[in-house]
Amino acid sequence: MSAFTHLRHSLLRRGLHTTPIRKTDRPTVFTNMLAGDVPPPVQVSSITSAGIQLADGLILPSACIFLDGKVFLWDVPTRLWDGWTREHWNVFELVVPKPEILVFGTGRRMELPPSSMRSYLKEMGIQLDIMDTRNACSTYNLLAEEGRRVAAALLPYTPRPWRS
Repeated sequence: MSAFTHLRHSLLRRGLHTTPIRKTDRPTVFTNMLAGDVPPPVQVSSITSAGIQLADGLILPSACIFLDGKVFLWDVPTRLWDGWTREHWNVFELVVPKPEILVFGTGRRMELPPSSMRSYLKEMGIQLDIMDTRNACSTYNLLAEEGRRVAAALLPYTPRPWRS
């Protein structure tokens, strides 16, 4: 028995039903009643030594930013605060509207960034919440589900630079 014949027989046994397509002269318009102006948030499923795993199974092995329902690769130095400048945060100058809260996950442990970086984000009107990456992922998921204007800047447990 060929694979096609086997598939056809298994579908017939399952009682697969189809509905014929209606032909009309007028176009059909669907309205998504659940859609809003805010895109659905990207959810973090887990954080491991391999990286940050999204709800769809994709693993991001390096630093990333979650913003407006999208994920951006974030090119930062592998050593925390060594070589970090304002330019690493300038993506938040470009977005409109700016997030009201930035959840910053600093890896396995919570590490306070230099005061110059904290004041830079405060000048932009962004509240900075700093925590370890595991708690930052949970907090981001919760705030995004609530519909808050939240962003997350997440560092993985094992720092790895993005390859160009």
